[in-house]
Amino acid sequence: MSSQKTGAGTHGPVAGDPNREDAVRDMFDRLAPTYVRANSVLSMGVDKLWRKRGLAALGECIDGPMLDLCAGTMDLSIALWEAGCPEVVAYDFSPKMLEVGQARLPAGANVTARVGDAQDLPWKEPRFAGAIAAFGLRNVPDNRKALSELYRVLQPGGRAVILEFFQPIRLDARVFHGVFNKVVLPTVGGWISGDSQAYGYLADSMQAYLPRTEFQDIAQEVGFDLRMGRELLPPVASLVCLEKPQESL
Repeated sequence: MSSQKTGAGTHGPVAGDPNREDAVRDMFDRLAPTYVRANSVLSMGVDKLWRKRGLAALGECIDGPMLDLCAGTMDLSIALWEAGCPEVVAYDFSPKMLEVGQARLPAGANVTARVGDAQDLPWKEPRFAGAIAAFGLRNVPDNRKALSELYRVLQPGGRAVILEFFQPIRLDARVFHGVFNKVVLPTVGGWISGDSQAYGYLADSMQAYLPRTEFQDIAQEVGFDLRMGRELLPPVASLVCLEKPQESL
């Protein structure tokens, strides 16, 4: 996997730092109180449409237990439950993000929050009918490990839907990414959160992440079938739909 660049600054995560994972976790813990508002403003509400597309791509898998990987403040966990999913596990490495998410859960929602590493999932057997990960895998150091773990805990025939800011390939998408990352994200995100360094890191993480085609190749190498991979509008986000073959044991 391509290495990620990180935001500049004495308090930002630093590439090659053995404590980088802890620094990124601490950063998300700091951002948690303003994260929902910042996402809504930065995307002008389009993030809700992206998530709706992701849920639709899960198909009938939504009728079984679901894993919301890199769940953050649980936008998708809540959406899954409201769409009729009988059980959701929200899994993230940031305790503060999950705390914010738990406070937003509808009464009686069968949604369980678990703190942990996407590269080392705690379930021993195939546990989930489907999984979804929105805009979090680029912060995981080894996507191959994360995808291997995701494959392992899915039931045969289960789907994994990934919404992510992949490194763009098309010229128009590169231009849009460049303006959004260098100007909009650190300026607006920093204004809302009071933490411009954190949003500088997030901008750099988007700029340095894998192209979607390379991510799809890794997913297929660990055993997934590729059902769909496409850019969404505006061309800053993409959707990848993967499936674990029925014959998998």
